[in-house]
Amino acid sequence: MKDFAKRAAHWLYQKPLLLVILTTLMWSGNALAGKLAVGQVSPMIVVMMRWVLVSIVLVVFFRKMIVAEWPLLKGRWLYVFCMGGIGFTFFNVVFYIAAHLTTGVNMTLLQGAVPVFVLVGGYLVYRTPINAAQWCGFFVTIAGVVTISARGDLEILRHLTFNLGDIGLLISCLFLAGYVLALRQKPQISGMALFAAFALCAFMSSIPFVLIENRMGLTQWPTPFGWGIIAYVSLFPSLAAQIFFIRAIELIGASRASLFTNLLPVFGAFLSVLVLGEPFGLYHAVSLLLVVGGIMIAEQVTWSKLKGA
Repeated sequence: MKDFAKRAAHWLYQKPLLLVILTTLMWSGNALAGKLAVGQVSPMIVVMMRWVLVSIVLVVFFRKMIVAEWPLLKGRWLYVFCMGGIGFTFFNVVFYIAAHLTTGVNMTLLQGAVPVFVLVGGYLVYRTPINAAQWCGFFVTIAGVVTISARGDLEILRHLTFNLGDIGLLISCLFLAGYVLALRQKPQISGMALFAAFALCAFMSSIPFVLIENRMGLTQWPTPFGWGIIAYVSLFPSLAAQIFFIRAIELIGASRASLFTNLLPVFGAFLSVLVLGEPFGLYHAVSLLLVVGGIMIAEQVTWSKLKGA
């Protein structure tokens, strides 16, 4: 059984598109967990405890690898702290705050900014070329995001308003895009040891926000159900998804991997149907077709090159 698990893990680690699809699926579950956490545990406790549990899991199962490669991080601690603090902690803190100030429609729409920031940032910083298929695929996926956001009703889009929460949401998207782009500069060590360092810094940088939340009298320690939510967001969106995403970027690059984040609202809507019992509408299917179709268009050039190789 152990050998089978190792072979399965090795096989999965060589499948970047599957890795990034699983990543977006787990991140979608994170948004659903945020809804279920209301009244069960306060947001900053979730932010802190998820990285505490991730750090414990990494130390228990990968301590030999982490200890062996730890010295290779010397001289890169500023980079590591920024990646853990900004990419993990600050992103989630700003995202949670913005979620209380804006609407679900705006949240879904504005998350579509992440691939734009990554595409444009990749060109400005690394001069990564952007081909016509990528732009075309991007706009088709955005059409899918708009469809799921408006629930198939264009009248909803006509009455959109934007507020301070939307600015905060765009800032959180910038944090995530910056994290994705900066992964190209990561030290030459294993993804597991690097992620352990990120998780430790994420935990350390979350402590001030927990203290502020407590000072404001808003702290709520987890109920039994709240602990279940923390366990889920720790093991899947925070641990497995981050490891998968780091590996996917190693294999296919930030621009291609980030385009799959437009699957987040689609997966989120389908999970709401399955878990929360929300009704399934035709717009769900249309949105899925548009997002998947856009990704296939953007990937067409790559697939053509692979066939010709």
